[in-house]
Amino acid sequence: MAEHNESGRLAEQLAADWLIGKGYELVAQNYRHGHAEIDLIMKHRGILIFVEVKFRSGTGFGYAEEFVDATKRKLLIKAADHFIYEEDWKKDIRFDIVGVYKDRSGNFNFRQFEDAFY
Repeated sequence: MAEHNESGRLAEQLAADWLIGKGYELVAQNYRHGHAEIDLIMKHRGILIFVEVKFRSGTGFGYAEEFVDATKRKLLIKAADHFIYEEDWKKDIRFDIVGVYKDRSGNFNFRQFEDAFY
């Protein structure tokens, strides 16, 4: 597996653990539909949350939220629509982005952008 793929999987697991620590419930991880993949699907306070996780080893090239373009958002929404249909979900939803940042000391920091798009 390529190093960036391993970093991405680690970031997804760290983000899931971080969100669980904040009271979120993990529903699904790496949900695929067609060409789209939703990194994490969580529940929190009665809301179904579709989470895109972005890993950055610094902010020199920009922040996580800057790397979810219109094409990616469209794919995520399409996959989320399919998940909602499969689960017959009738309550509120939202789309979040969680940035996982590794600092020079090797520590991981998180930044959550709630209701980032739709």
